[in-house]
Parts: sequence; C-alpha cells; structure tokens
Amino acid sequence: MTAAPETIEIAAGEVAAELKRRGIGSDERVILTFAPEEELMPGRRASRARVVAAGLSDDDIDRLIKDAQRDVEPQLR
Repeated sequence: MTAAPETIEIAAGEVAAELKRRGIGSDERVILTFAPEEELMPGRRASRARVVAAGLSDDDIDRLIKDAQRDVEPQLR
C-alpha cells in the first residue's frame, strides 16, 4: 500500500533534511514540484544560473558582490 501524496512548503535548502526526518532514504524515489514564489527581480534566477554555469560558486558570487559594494560605498558619502 502506498502513502497518499502530501504537499508541504519548505525552503529548497531544507529538502534533504525534511526527507531524512520523514525516514525517506536517499535511494528512494520522490517527486518534487517546483513552485518558486514570485521574485522581486525576475531575471535573478536566470542570471544566477548563467554565473554558476560559468564555473563560479556561491562563495565566488558573494565575494564579487561584496567587492562591488566596497567599490561603490565611498562614492555614496
């Protein structure tokens, strides 16, 4: 007997932990439905995908953003 489908809403980064908490093994098949919330900046997701495809990590992206902020901040004063 299979369990009835269930819908939950969690952050993407919490999916693995939630599956583990429910006793679902890493070798078991599940179906995920993606329904991202409306973004404030619609191009962000596509832009990030291109940056990651170019070989940059999240840490690289964070560093580039911080560097740009440091470059701009003196001009704001």
